Amino acid sequence: MHNRKTWKHSIHHSVQQSIQQSGQFLGLAALGAIATLAASLLSAPAASAQAAYGSYIGVGGSVGVTDGEDGVEPRRAGGVVAVRYRLLELPISIRAQALISDSTAIVPTVSYDIPLNWQTTAYIGAGAAIQNSDTSTSPVGNQTSFAIQPGIDFVFPYSNLVLFGNAVIAFDAYRESGGTAAAVQAGLGWNFGEQ
Repeated sequence: MHNRKTWKHSIHHSVQQSIQQSGQFLGLAALGAIATLAASLLSAPAASAQAAYGSYIGVGGSVGVTDGEDGVEPRRAGGVVAVRYRLLELPISIRAQALISDSTAIVPTVSYDIPLNWQTTAYIGAGAAIQNSDTSTSPVGNQTSFAIQPGIDFVFPYSNLVLFGNAVIAFDAYRESGGTAAAVQAGLGWNFGEQ
């Protein structure tokens, strides 16, 4: 009977490890794809299009793809509220996101926008991931840190709807382990700026 319990516990532990490793692989693959896209867009010739549309506010989901110290700083998933304010005539936007989970991280950034066409803008931003808790973990860690944010915005034709997606990469974002935290966000916004 004891061997049967030990065997069940061993299988349960192995399944948990496999699921965790699969989640890490998929999350890091998604993060790598966004980073590769951002790098290739930055090295591409400048597009002649204007930055796609104006400012928006949106909501969606956030998934942490990293964790800190095992069992103490676990990865988190939650919601995101995103705001973009486009500075007219400049390829620069002021952005802010609230990543809401067990704790909340506010991520303000300033981005350089790269118009791909009249509907789509890729961007790379820099700022901070500001944590509201030292103990609970948000999708991007539990310690305030410097962050970069590659992403893309797509405006649906003939509408004010904006599909947004980005990654937040926060450096030295875990209080216990000191590692880099990363989260991927996606959602739907409503354009309220100049078009």
